[in-house]
Amino acid sequence: MKASIIMGSTSDLAKVEPAIELLKSFDVQVSVRCLSAHRAAAQLSAYIREINEDGTEVVITAAGMAAALPGVVASQTVLPVIGVPLSGSVLDGQDALYSIVQMPPGIPVATVAINGSKNAAWLALQIMANTNAELKAKLWAERDKMREAAEKANAEIIAKYEN
Repeated sequence: MKASIIMGSTSDLAKVEPAIELLKSFDVQVSVRCLSAHRAAAQLSAYIREINEDGTEVVITAAGMAAALPGVVASQTVLPVIGVPLSGSVLDGQDALYSIVQMPPGIPVATVAINGSKNAAWLALQIMANTNAELKAKLWAERDKMREAAEKANAEIIAKYEN
């Protein structure tokens, strides 16, 4: 299993690291790049050509402000592209969110919450699980753990406040 994560700036790394760590915890090979759609367009296109051929299954893109990166990537591949809008501007990520979700027909970008790189990784895992039974089983097991934790939290609240 192979995924790519592309961020627009090195200042985005701290917001992207949770996705890298989550993917690696599920034994996904992760290729990480910092390639601005505006300042490194030729290098970005060359990298997209590379991932179109190297077995990459899904691409996570993270960008703030104008957030052109996810759309530029999606325009050059048919791989699933997940956009992560990032905060950091005076609009606190809303500009990036609107930019990413407003893609033209035929060039979709799945979009998660502002600074939601971890959910982008979960979505990437779910996409890859469609063709990987072992990964699908691991995801179901993880959901069971989440359910158990929620049930435990509920029981603790009931025990604390019910008379």
